[in-house]
Amino acid sequence: MNPNFNFLKKGGLIIFLIIILIVIFSGMVVIVPAGETGVYHLFGKVKDQELHSGFHFKNPLASVTKMSIRTEEYTMSITKGEGQIKGADAIQALTKEGLRVDLDITVLYHLKEDKASDIYKNVGLDYVSKIIRPNIRSGIREVVALYQAKDIYSEKRQEAAQNILKKLKEEIEPRGIIIEDVLLRNVKLPTKLANSIQEKLTAEQEAKKYDFILEKESKEAERKIIEAKGQRDAQKIINESLTENYLNYLYIKELKDRQGTIYVPTNPSTGLPMFKGL
Repeated sequence: MNPNFNFLKKGGLIIFLIIILIVIFSGMVVIVPAGETGVYHLFGKVKDQELHSGFHFKNPLASVTKMSIRTEEYTMSITKGEGQIKGADAIQALTKEGLRVDLDITVLYHLKEDKASDIYKNVGLDYVSKIIRPNIRSGIREVVALYQAKDIYSEKRQEAAQNILKKLKEEIEPRGIIIEDVLLRNVKLPTKLANSIQEKLTAEQEAKKYDFILEKESKEAERKIIEAKGQRDAQKIINESLTENYLNYLYIKELKDRQGTIYVPTNPSTGLPMFKGL
């Protein structure tokens, strides 16, 4: 037999064995990236303990499904293509008085790592469409029904968002998904209603501005009255203290600093100058 042929045969066998070993070894190793967790399952049985990010050995026959535990967002928007659904996907809800409003909303959430295996086993990988989306829609409708249109359109929008957040936490978090925040980004009302509400809000702002001006002017008038009373009282005190002797004293005091001033004493009884002794 040709020696070269034997050498090639042995070399090919070695390469084949190396490839087999690489395949087996690669099947025994799994790397879970940062921000993800691994769900271990073998022959349809899901292991309760998740695989944290890092390097792990496993049964070559087992599979590891990686699931994100990072903060994710789910947006339902009036604008086409802005949310997870390609078309317009705003939530339509009825207010307390029965008016229809369209809402843009974004929900921030993340998968709780120690619940990933339960969600994979009981819900599957499409838990967003099965849990998050329907609960968002029902939660918003329940909360919006407690508010009048003008309130949710203006000053109580943030309060409504907080109540939606509370509602979603109650409904979703027991399933293993943490709701971080709810952003109520836009509330769209029927055009006529929106215009009337805007006009009313503008009128209210103008009324508040006018009240502020009146209050400011009233305080300014009170200040001027107090200032005038103070000046009047001061003048009264000064007038009462200005006796003839005191005025003479002030006059003489002023004269002492003037050059060339000569003081001539007078007789208190006659008022005539007293030149004797000068």
